[in-house]
Amino acid sequence: MNDLIQKYKVYIENKGLSKNTIEAYIRDLDQYVEFITNRDEDINLADEITINAYIQKLMEEKKSIASINRKMASIRNFYKYLNLYGYTKETPSFVYELPKSKKEIPITLTVDEIDRLLSTPNIECDKGIRDRAMLEIMYATGIKVSELLNLRLLDLNLKMQYIICNGSKKRQRVIPLGSLAIKYMEQYLKVRGNLGYNNENLLFFNNRGKKMTRQGFWKIVKEYAREANINKSINLYTLRHSFAVHLLENGADIKSVQELLGHADLSATERYSYITKKNRLKEVYTKAHPRA
Repeated sequence: MNDLIQKYKVYIENKGLSKNTIEAYIRDLDQYVEFITNRDEDINLADEITINAYIQKLMEEKKSIASINRKMASIRNFYKYLNLYGYTKETPSFVYELPKSKKEIPITLTVDEIDRLLSTPNIECDKGIRDRAMLEIMYATGIKVSELLNLRLLDLNLKMQYIICNGSKKRQRVIPLGSLAIKYMEQYLKVRGNLGYNNENLLFFNNRGKKMTRQGFWKIVKEYAREANINKSINLYTLRHSFAVHLLENGADIKSVQELLGHADLSATERYSYITKKNRLKEVYTKAHPRA
């Protein structure tokens, strides 16, 4: 079975999916195979009963509806692959009903909280300058963490004030840089060579001179958020969410924000409009109501 999963991994890699998406799919399949193995069943003979038993197990483990739906999508696509290439003759029926997952409202920071967070790194040392530059780029462009960590030197053009972001499915977008992001990037480039890099192409790297991981960057953000006394439950997408909301609050049109974020579907961007409207209503209420 491991051989089939490895072949499937190569198959989806050739479809241009992001590394994180591929890892999530394979992780879902590994968990499903473990379930099948523990039931002493053959994956080729799995049927609707098997699928529903697995769903029941996930629900007992308190997995979210969104998580279960994603796992089912991973398993369904894997069976389609097996069927397409003749590894199995039939695809098990996926007849199940789950309540629709609630779309969570993204957590965002206020402009004041952003200022506190981005001002926390100690720019008297090389590491602090690097961290400040990374945070400034994140908030200035709204790119994903994976996109940030994959930036190359040739993707940066300070003279023309933009970066080239290579997103998932080989979609490329050009994103403007603000004056503060340019300021701290210029400072970082002066000390970048002091950080012991092993890869001359990567723009940012960890303290060992190697490509920084998402977990490594998350530790950096989490520590600075603690130092800045930000008590919100932030994650790796918080700066990206804040970027989108602040643009809309200051008059940017939603189509432009969609293009900057690299969303293929406008509905993915529209959730930020909900936050913007909510914030405006709260502001109006605070100003207008005598007991606000």
